[in-house]
Amino acid sequence: MFSYFPTGIAAHILSGMLFKCLLLSLIALMSSQAKPKPNIVIILVDDMGYGDPGCFNPRSMISTPHIDSLAREGMKFTDAHAPGPLCHMSRYGLLTGRYPFRTNVGLWPKNPLIKADQMTIASLAKSQGYKTSMVGKWHVGFKENGYDKPLPGGPVDRGFDSYFGIRASTDIPPYFYIRNNKAVHPPTGHIDKELSPERTGWNGIQGRMRRAGGISPDMNIDEVLPNFTDEAVKIIRTHQKKKPLMLYLAYPAPHTPWLPSEKFLGESKVGIYGDFVMMVDAQVGKVLTALKRANMDKDTLVIFTSDNGPCWFDKDVTKYGHDSQGGLRGMKADAWEAGHRMPFVARWPGVTKPNSTSKQLICFTDFLATFADIMGAKIPQEAGPDSFSFLPSLKGKPSLRDTFVMRAGSAKVMTVREGHWKLIDALGSGGFSRPKNVKPKPAGATGQLYHLGKDPSESKNLFLEHPEIVKRLFSKLEAVKNVSHRHLK
Repeated sequence: MFSYFPTGIAAHILSGMLFKCLLLSLIALMSSQAKPKPNIVIILVDDMGYGDPGCFNPRSMISTPHIDSLAREGMKFTDAHAPGPLCHMSRYGLLTGRYPFRTNVGLWPKNPLIKADQMTIASLAKSQGYKTSMVGKWHVGFKENGYDKPLPGGPVDRGFDSYFGIRASTDIPPYFYIRNNKAVHPPTGHIDKELSPERTGWNGIQGRMRRAGGISPDMNIDEVLPNFTDEAVKIIRTHQKKKPLMLYLAYPAPHTPWLPSEKFLGESKVGIYGDFVMMVDAQVGKVLTALKRANMDKDTLVIFTSDNGPCWFDKDVTKYGHDSQGGLRGMKADAWEAGHRMPFVARWPGVTKPNSTSKQLICFTDFLATFADIMGAKIPQEAGPDSFSFLPSLKGKPSLRDTFVMRAGSAKVMTVREGHWKLIDALGSGGFSRPKNVKPKPAGATGQLYHLGKDPSESKNLFLEHPEIVKRLFSKLEAVKNVSHRHLK
């Protein structure tokens, strides 16, 4: 009779094989436990210039110790770009991995810009087991049909588990808080228009500028910034570590109105703008402290950046000795570099080398592919058409992106980057800076071409000197406009 139980040499061999299998399984388990998915915290400030934080501009007249600490402990990107030089454009690209020129961003006041079936960084993270929370300025639209009714199409309908924030900027009415998809209190009151006194010297889109409109009884615009910090800190403090956390904290500052609290008033050498930037930096510091107290700082990727360039004029540089643009040309809304090249810092202990700098060209649209790469997920073919992972760059290696395409803010002016070369398909800024539009002269240049490696301030237009480069970049621009950027690779 045969026995089904192995004996002798066979039993020894089988037991050895079982032991080896168990050992390999244990090693695999330990390996998976040793590398859990990191928490991700995105801190997006509003209208902060490339030259405001000290870590990007040694000559900055504004103290930013907490932003600077992120740069010391992480990686600074010196060629990072908003996908559009205005608030709503930039946020749409950040959330979707899609250039904002591919949609009608002008619909945001009454309709959601992000479609229900469109993948976002939040829906991606949620599908990978993340707890997803957003705090702050949305500005990519809700389906609005009265503020006493639900507001569909917002953060909780686009991948976030929770939301507390405002629909747009703190100078765009109506002013009220939103919790998940409902107004905490409808904007039943009224607040008057406010401008900074003329004696301050601020331009009409600077200072305490605020538009008149409806306001809810619980809204004090001066308290919005610290209230968002308190909400973010609460989310971090109460987070259950069974799931990794993705927190998108979108501050509406230092966008107008500039409202530094009494503690910061007069603390900078750059008027109330500098004071307000210092206040924003202090809020960032509170969030970083909360991560440390929750023992989350070591396993969290923190990304800090700004949505677009500053509202800062030549007269302000002269008056205060502070260059908010950090040597770049232009300002918010412009095709010129200061409109969209952003201060950008990533801190990820154990991955990003402390006090390091990357010259890799990146865009906010790259968040989607990067996070998918980090999470070990694949994004669908139709998602994130303009998204390239910069995870290799976080590890000190080159990433795939070598081209960047953008539409300027207030005109149909397009720009394309390829390596150091930058083409703008019209004359003028295409935004807030003057001249906004310039008519070409007979036989003159019809666009702008700059070599940013040699001329980062865009001072010399080489359009007529390099017709072959102009032709190549126009072809690249048309190709990206008509086809998914990622699929051109």
